[in-house]
Amino acid sequence: MAYSPETGRIAAVDALRGLVIILMTWDHASYAYNAGRYVTDSVGWYTPGSVIPAAQFLARSVTHLCAPTFIFLAGLVMAISILRKQVAGIAERRIDTDLLLRGIFILALDPLWMSFGFGGRAVFQVLYAIGGGFCCMVLLRRLGTRWLWVIGLLLMLGSEALAGLALWAHDGKSAGPIGAFIATGGRLGSFGYVLYPLLPWLAYMILGFACGRLMSRGGIENPQRGFLLAGLILIVLFVLVRGINGYGNMLLYRDSLHLLQWLHVSKYPPSLSFGLLTLGSMCLCLALLMQVNFRKSIRAIDPLLVFGRTALFYYILHVHLLAGSAKALGLWKSGGLLTTATVTLAVLVVLYPLCRWFAKVKRAYPQSLLRFI
Repeated sequence: MAYSPETGRIAAVDALRGLVIILMTWDHASYAYNAGRYVTDSVGWYTPGSVIPAAQFLARSVTHLCAPTFIFLAGLVMAISILRKQVAGIAERRIDTDLLLRGIFILALDPLWMSFGFGGRAVFQVLYAIGGGFCCMVLLRRLGTRWLWVIGLLLMLGSEALAGLALWAHDGKSAGPIGAFIATGGRLGSFGYVLYPLLPWLAYMILGFACGRLMSRGGIENPQRGFLLAGLILIVLFVLVRGINGYGNMLLYRDSLHLLQWLHVSKYPPSLSFGLLTLGSMCLCLALLMQVNFRKSIRAIDPLLVFGRTALFYYILHVHLLAGSAKALGLWKSGGLLTTATVTLAVLVVLYPLCRWFAKVKRAYPQSLLRFI
C-alpha cells in the first residue's frame, strides 16, 4: 500500500476515488445523453412486476458504487488528516473551524452551482451529504472509535426505520421539508429536491472516519486483508438481507430470484441492502488496489490518481460540461449507451489535463482557498 508521509495520501484510496470518478462520469453522461436511461432506485419509482431492461439497468447499477465510496473515503481521509494536524500541534479549534468552513462550502455548492447542471432547480445531492457530514463530524470526531462504529452501523441499519418515523411524524404520506433533508429525501415543492438525506448518508462518513482512525493509529495490522475480509462479510450480509426480502430493503423488494432483482436495491433513500452491497464492493476494490505496485504501474494508473486527487474540482466541472454539450449539440437525452460511452471518454480526455494543472497549482499553494476544492 503506497503511502506518502509528506502529503498523507494513500495511492490506493486516490486510485479508487479516480475509478468511481469514471463511473460517475458514465452515469451523468447517461443522464444528459441517454434516451433509455433506466432509473428505478426507489420504491416510489418502480412498478412491481415491470420488465427490467438488462443493459440499461446494469449501466445504472454499476454506478451505485460512486456515492458510498466518495462519502466513506471522505471520512477515512478526514480522520488521517486530523491526526496529522494534531501531531503537528495545530489547535483543535482551528481544526474544527476548517472542518466547518469546508463543510459549508461543499454543501452550498449543490444548490448554488450544481443545480444549473441538473435542471435549474435547487438540488441537494452528494455534495449536500458530504458537506453536511463534515459539519456533523466537528462534534462526532470527539467520540471514541467504538462509539463511532456503533453510531455508524445503527444509522445504516436503522435508515428504513428512520424514514418510516419521518413519514409518521409528518402526515404519513410525505416526510415534509425537514424529514426530506434529514431522513427520506423528496421534492421541496417548486423549489427543488433532496436526493441525499443527511442522516442515512452520514453513516458512511462515520464508518469511514472510524476506519481511517484505526488505520492512522496502526489499529489495522494488515489493511489489505482487513478490507478483503470486510468486503466478503458485507457481501454475505447483503445476500442474507436481500434473500429474506423484508426489512432492510426500503420497501423495494425482489419480484423474483432473477439476478437483476437481487441487484435492484433502493438508493433513494439508501437501504441497508444497498449499503451492504456497495460498501462490500468498495472494500473488495480497495483491497485489490492495495495489491498494486503503484511505482511500477504509475503510467497506467496515473489517470486514476489524477482524477482521485482532484475529485471535487472534476465534479463541479463535468456535469455542466455534459449538460451544456448535450443541449448545444441537440443530443439532450436522445442517444443510447454507445453515445454515452463516447461522451464519457471525451469528457475524461478533456478534463484530464485540467485536473493535472489544478493538482499542481493546489500543491504550490497549500494554504490558499483552493484547499477547500
